[in-house]
Amino acid sequence: MSLAQPTATDPSGDVSGLAIDIHTHYVPRGWPDLAAATGRTGDHPWLSIESERDAIIMLGSKEFRRIESDCWDAERRLGDMDADGIDAQAVSPTPVFFTYAREPAEAAKVCRIFNDLALDICAPAPHRLLPFAQVPLQDTESACIEVDRCKVNGHVGVEIGNHVGDRDLDDDGIVTFLQHCASIDMPVFVHPWDLPSSPRLDRWMGQWLTGMPAETHLSIIALILGGGFDRLPRGLRIAFAHGGGSFAFWLGRVENAWHRRPDVIATSEHPPSHYLDRFSVDSAVFTEPALRLLIDTLGADRVMLGSDYPYPLGERPSGALIRSASSLTESVRSALLGRNAQAFLGPAAVDRLRP
Repeated sequence: MSLAQPTATDPSGDVSGLAIDIHTHYVPRGWPDLAAATGRTGDHPWLSIESERDAIIMLGSKEFRRIESDCWDAERRLGDMDADGIDAQAVSPTPVFFTYAREPAEAAKVCRIFNDLALDICAPAPHRLLPFAQVPLQDTESACIEVDRCKVNGHVGVEIGNHVGDRDLDDDGIVTFLQHCASIDMPVFVHPWDLPSSPRLDRWMGQWLTGMPAETHLSIIALILGGGFDRLPRGLRIAFAHGGGSFAFWLGRVENAWHRRPDVIATSEHPPSHYLDRFSVDSAVFTEPALRLLIDTLGADRVMLGSDYPYPLGERPSGALIRSASSLTESVRSALLGRNAQAFLGPAAVDRLRP
């Protein structure tokens, strides 16, 4: 099979049955020295190559994460996709490369480097590997310029972190960027990052097991309670990683607070439940009751297959939960496996799935 061919597209070009993983990441197998490229020193990320298959992402002299060649090797990635029955992936940056704390001009250079490398990683299979960009979100003008450049160059979406320092997604500058993404028809995938650290959170991967769900929950309610969705067009396609964190479980608590404490909560035009059709989430929640809660809370058209491939806390085989969930009708299963992702990605990206 050619690397460029989706596995489930029939000869007529029908893509309705494709399984699309909306949440995967890449890391290039090396990149230019970022201090030299930006003219700024500091703990820039770099890659320590251990072997043909193994490497370590380093931050200065500190080990950040051990990775394997499935982060950069299209052939290995496609082999895993075929084994899991996945026809296409949205391939997003690993958030450690966001560089939101750096000066805008410096961060813009870093974004350009990684965005161009993402195109190289996805180039062997353009009908199956769909690159998402990153932007210097700390500076609205620079972020808009880079997302425009990336859309022209072939990226089909943009991944952003869930906050920039103490600025959450309802910040005026970030809302302006999201408005711009809506105007150019660019879907946005929100991923938690820059998690708080403490002696309590540093045990048992506590940052990942509690911090990530809490951070994602906070970002969703910021867009709701902070009036972000009231200022954003309905045409914005935005999705949150990891099932939207703890949001679905605690929606009732947020709703109750909006009605009972309007003096401090009700800054949005409507109660939180009004905004449930304004965003989507992925399916990386690992148990059927949790998946059922997402569907019951947000609707069957707002949940998409997402695995967090290729990282070890992700789902393998990708899509196993959706395929095995006995409570799903076949129509809902099909929607979660691919139809909802096609609506999120938009017609231009779906056209790329055709051979």
